[in-house]
Amino acid sequence: MEKLSKIRNFCIIAHIDHGKSTLADRFIQITNTVESRVFRDQFLDNMDLERERGITIKSSAVKINFRSKDGNQYHLNLIDTPGHVDFSYEVSKAIAACEGAIILVDAVQGIEAQTLANLYLAMEHDLVIIPVINKIDLRNARVDDVKLQIIELMGVEENEILLVSAKEGMGISDVLEAIVQRVPAPRGIIGEPLRALIFDSSYDKYRGVIVYVRIMDGLIRTGAMIEMMNRRSKYEVKEAGIFTPLEVPVEELGCGEVGYIICNIKDASEVEVGDTITDVTNRAKEALPGYKKVKPMVFSGIYPVSNEDYEALKDAVDKLRLSDPSFIYEPETSAALGFGFRCGFLGLLHMEIIQERLEREFDLNLILTSPSVKYKVKLAHGDLIDIDNPTKYPDPEKIEYVEEPFVKCHIFAPCESLGGLMKLCEGKRGEYISTKYLDPTRVHLTYDIPLAEIVVDFHDKIKSSTQGYGSLDYEFIGYRKADIVKLEILINSEPCDALSNIVHRDRARTKGLELVSSLKESIPKHLFKIALQAAIGGNVVAREDITALKKHVTGKCYGGDITRKRKLWDNQKEGKKKMRRIGSVDVPKEAFLKAMRVA
Repeated sequence: MEKLSKIRNFCIIAHIDHGKSTLADRFIQITNTVESRVFRDQFLDNMDLERERGITIKSSAVKINFRSKDGNQYHLNLIDTPGHVDFSYEVSKAIAACEGAIILVDAVQGIEAQTLANLYLAMEHDLVIIPVINKIDLRNARVDDVKLQIIELMGVEENEILLVSAKEGMGISDVLEAIVQRVPAPRGIIGEPLRALIFDSSYDKYRGVIVYVRIMDGLIRTGAMIEMMNRRSKYEVKEAGIFTPLEVPVEELGCGEVGYIICNIKDASEVEVGDTITDVTNRAKEALPGYKKVKPMVFSGIYPVSNEDYEALKDAVDKLRLSDPSFIYEPETSAALGFGFRCGFLGLLHMEIIQERLEREFDLNLILTSPSVKYKVKLAHGDLIDIDNPTKYPDPEKIEYVEEPFVKCHIFAPCESLGGLMKLCEGKRGEYISTKYLDPTRVHLTYDIPLAEIVVDFHDKIKSSTQGYGSLDYEFIGYRKADIVKLEILINSEPCDALSNIVHRDRARTKGLELVSSLKESIPKHLFKIALQAAIGGNVVAREDITALKKHVTGKCYGGDITRKRKLWDNQKEGKKKMRRIGSVDVPKEAFLKAMRVA
């Protein structure tokens, strides 16, 4: 067990692509935490998906041994965090397990949206914050301008801001020294009953659930009997260990340390992130505060392409939620797609990542329905209900009014793109709040915008209109009344529930046209005419027709009386009428996939 005074727990927080993972790599290299022969870039990013996209999705922990200038050996527990707004829950989990945070700012980009959001989160938890400016080696680095931004934002002295180039390895030792000097040692009490915070977990098919813990008070030993205080379930600790970043077993985890325990837990639902672990024989009086319950912002249905894979999908979502508690789900059934799950996500990127992880890690082939948000519907008889699924939307005559969720959007961008961004926000039904100039080249634009307008393509359009220099952060601010309707897609007068949408009335016709046009391109011709319609209630707002597959029934006629040909044509017409009446339309899965990508 380590002495508390020699332990430092810290995380790295920043906006996406400001160099968090590269800085963590340099910490690992300079302290010889791993051998050079096994080292690789983005060492703490374990998923192929993270390495391919160049983003951090999961927080990763590693124990670093560092000898300071004062001659003492310190044990630094580093947690690398994601930078994208959709993974802010991962950041909040890491912050709760630390006493300090490095806030990393790109010397070219300056302070961006998620930099602010993560900074405020760290300040709420009273973490000691060390400001670091990265990428100072770049030709277009604006070190002095970024220093002024940090000083104005945090009120720090200029000599407290550290300058590094994580890529070139410049200034890394100074950051480690600052962690030792500025970040306080853990505040736990060694002699108190065990209290350990579960800040993450993962699943191993051979060992079961691996529980990631931060020991707040007391210690935890291999062989001890422990209890999850919220769930009241008891287990024996089969293995305890630390991250180096590989899992290394130890006899005990002491107060202030970060590590893992394995208790042969096979059911993923038995472990809850934010729960408190205590010792059965010397039970703590009260649990740790844990985490705020996360509220999903975007909803979508996930279905297996083959209904035979439903049980495999059920097992997969159970195990995936273990490593990502911000992902929620419940079973649902669709007439078009069969059995599946209605899932909640923190954003559109989060939804894409969950889909890819399910497909890669569990070898599934999936269909996702169009993303939607949660609406509050006041019914005529007085009840207020939450609706996130178009199939559950009540009939218009039963509705008194509908409220949609609004978010406050903070957009950081170059000044020259201000006009284009304001036009984009106005086109998304945004309400202007403020414009603030951070320096002569960058502006902070604030708008209140309906959440439904930003979940699909808003972030991409910001990047396009700012040549990649714009960034977006948003926070939920409540519900407001709006003219919301259910847009149904009819295929030969039959509703297709999988393609239904809840939209603002002003957007309904445009959305309907896009959907029926997409279906027209994707559905193959049949022997009868197919009508594709988008309707609100009983009113059709958009229509496309797929013409019948032609058959040349008179091709075999050579000469002779015209009445013979007319007879064949009349028979063909009667046959097509009958087919239109009793024939069913085969809609390929590709048509659903293409239609659901319509913004």
